[in-house]
Amino acid sequence: MAIGVFDSGVGGLTVHRELTRRFPDKDFVYLADQANAPIGSKTGEEIVEITRNGCERLFEAGASVVVLACNTASAVALRRLQQTWVPEASKRHGRPLNVLGIIVPTIEAATGLPWTYEAERRGDKVEAIDITGVFCTAATAISRVYEIEIDKRREDLAVFSEPCPGLAGLIELGAPAEELTLVIGDHVDALRRRIGRHPDKAILGCTHYEIVADIFAKHLPEGTPLIHQPTAVADSLERYFERHPEYALGDSGQRTFLTTGKTGPQSDMVSQFWGEPLSFEAA
Repeated sequence: MAIGVFDSGVGGLTVHRELTRRFPDKDFVYLADQANAPIGSKTGEEIVEITRNGCERLFEAGASVVVLACNTASAVALRRLQQTWVPEASKRHGRPLNVLGIIVPTIEAATGLPWTYEAERRGDKVEAIDITGVFCTAATAISRVYEIEIDKRREDLAVFSEPCPGLAGLIELGAPAEELTLVIGDHVDALRRRIGRHPDKAILGCTHYEIVADIFAKHLPEGTPLIHQPTAVADSLERYFERHPEYALGDSGQRTFLTTGKTGPQSDMVSQFWGEPLSFEAA
């Protein structure tokens, strides 16, 4: 049995890399659904179907727990799959299964509060408000998941999402740094104009963006904290497995990389980020 990691492409490797560092002896299966990438501009029903199919493929490959290393899938499809599909899949495969997302750990990291916490509304005036900027796909922005869930927990945090259509696709294709710098700079400036100033901290709300986190940091004021999803997800998964010993996980340190797209070596950008050449097998 293994830990499965799903993304529409290579962005989820940012989470996958941190998980393998945290659980070096565990078996992992990574699935990049590059045939359907990017999914941030697709309809809700399409996102649910794509995510369900990806999770099913990972369960077939031996995963017991699948981490959706994709903000769009986590925001749009996760709850529905957990409530209506995972129980049936567990019964069909004859073993405990689950699908987890990356937004809950990110919100916990951004607020410093557990997911179960909900603030009491007393109607007092909030004297100081910090602003969190979220750079994300169009689908994640439309869901307003970060605005809604952070507001439930912290009245002193205001959230502004900046949709970045096409950016994940550029990163997926290995666009040159010059092009990415221009696109990211435009989005950072657009968010600054909407807010009236730069955010106090920022969430890279698409795992692809973590690959170019240095470019985001370059365009934000020096020292602006970035919420790094890979670390938040690894911390959360560690706590999850402590609470749920029922999931059988292989401990041979096996790593499998699957794709629904073009097999073989990935782009130079991905190899540079990963630290060595990376090749995918057919899913």
